[in-house]
Amino acid sequence: MKEALFEANEELKRADHLIYVSLKYTRTVDVIKNIIERLINAYDFAIAALLKKLEEEGKMIETPPSIIAKCDAVKNYYSDDSKIAENMEFYLLLRHISKAKFERSREYRRHVTMTVELKEKKMEINIDVIHEYFDKTKNFVEYARELVRNE
Repeated sequence: MKEALFEANEELKRADHLIYVSLKYTRTVDVIKNIIERLINAYDFAIAALLKKLEEEGKMIETPPSIIAKCDAVKNYYSDDSKIAENMEFYLLLRHISKAKFERSREYRRHVTMTVELKEKKMEINIDVIHEYFDKTKNFVEYARELVRNE
């Protein structure tokens, strides 16, 4: 558990560097894509820590193999916690964004934008949006750390 949370924090450090150094100076969609990948990795590690905690407590026999099953297991155990449900949906959204087709616009400028085509809609991800995603991921990793420590 502790190793997974440590790795989640390491991914957040990498994402932080990408946002505040790489993106600041290069302003390309490739950097935005890399940030999204780092955020997904941080979620992966935080979810792994929560599942490991459930296994150690005997509340789960083994960790499910698929991503959706892992999210469902965490949501089912923490069913009364709206923050967990919201973050599992956000995590799945990040995964969809990562795999979706995208377009580049305004690269090398302040308003560099990655436009992603999801099933229902188009989403524009720019510097401000990626900051929000980073903050949300950082808050979830902290929340997962509290859950692992306190239960």
